Amino acid sequence: MSGWRTRYLAGMVVDATGAGMYLPLSLLYFHHVTGMPIERVGVLMTAGALFALVGNPIAGTLVDRFGARAVVVGGYLVRAAGFALYPFVDSASGMFLAVALVAVGDGSFPPSIQSLVAEITQGADRDKLLAAQRSLRNAGLGAGGLVAAGALALGSDAAYQLIVLGTSGMFVLAALIIGSIPHRPVARPRSGVKGGGYRVVLGNRPFLVLTALNVPVAFSYMVLAVALPVYVTTKLGAPTAVVGTLYAVNTIGIALLQIPVTRSLVRFPRTRTTAAGAGVIGVSFVLYAALGAVSSSDSVLLVGAFAATALFTLGELMHGATASALVSSAAPVETRGRHLSVYQFSWAIPTATAPALLTWLMSFSATGMWLVLATGVAVSALALLRLEPRLPREAVRTQPVLQPA
Repeated sequence: MSGWRTRYLAGMVVDATGAGMYLPLSLLYFHHVTGMPIERVGVLMTAGALFALVGNPIAGTLVDRFGARAVVVGGYLVRAAGFALYPFVDSASGMFLAVALVAVGDGSFPPSIQSLVAEITQGADRDKLLAAQRSLRNAGLGAGGLVAAGALALGSDAAYQLIVLGTSGMFVLAALIIGSIPHRPVARPRSGVKGGGYRVVLGNRPFLVLTALNVPVAFSYMVLAVALPVYVTTKLGAPTAVVGTLYAVNTIGIALLQIPVTRSLVRFPRTRTTAAGAGVIGVSFVLYAALGAVSSSDSVLLVGAFAATALFTLGELMHGATASALVSSAAPVETRGRHLSVYQFSWAIPTATAPALLTWLMSFSATGMWLVLATGVAVSALALLRLEPRLPREAVRTQPVLQPA
């Protein structure tokens, strides 16, 4: 592996470890340190997190003007500054401002990091780097979670402060690593960049359809965090500990298998692999639905839940890195930042609304919820196959990377 790839992946591990350190403490930190009621903390964090929707389009414009690496580094430093302010928060307004600052940095990350990968790789190398990134980020999140678990066990103010300052430091380190990567950004024609703005993206019908088709799949990705824990414990009657084990199946599976799975699939058109992955996820949802619709022994239900989760993980392995490579390759070079910024709304909106929507569907019928999700991803997969001829050829098929003689 070349030196810049090693540095890039090291930056992703550092970033994910820092994020993993704080994620388990997101609500508990301000409740513990400030003494505010957990409900009020939740409302303030949600309000502040909405600023991620602001950071996203701003990042898209900045990527097209200054290059992706500068925006990735800037986003890391913004998040580092936000976390560095956390120990000084002693009021609701101060908490809101600190959380909003972190959220702006968070919102800038998806379009800028996808643009950076598109700038420094091409062809099958792009898919492979994204696969390695997903694998190592999962490992980093797990490592950070273990550090957070140790802090929670201590329960002291000093441990909580150490976590948030450590997270800030991790983002500074990630900025230094990514900023040190030497690369030559793809040349950007001046015409159309300043004058076109987001109107250029809105005029790209195939890309907008590609974005819309991701929405059902994005909802499906939220299942493990939102719907599955409730379904397994209340509908299937499984012990709470099973939820963590199912989550581990998914996380460890991605960490260990993402690279070999993606390497084995790069010879196929990206649209076909992405659609097949969505289809496999849909089949896993049908299996989840069947578990709740039939009467069976506890052991059969547990085996079925693990089988469905393994199938879901396989679909995610097929879909995740390949879909990212497809989208970043489908975005025109001169307005790639703006295009990827618009695409990220197909993730941001489901992420924000999934808790309310999925629990609402489950309140009517748990089986119906799974079947609605399965239908959504199946329609998305079939529509993607129909969209294939309208997408750029270099986005659909990986091209061999020519090495200098």
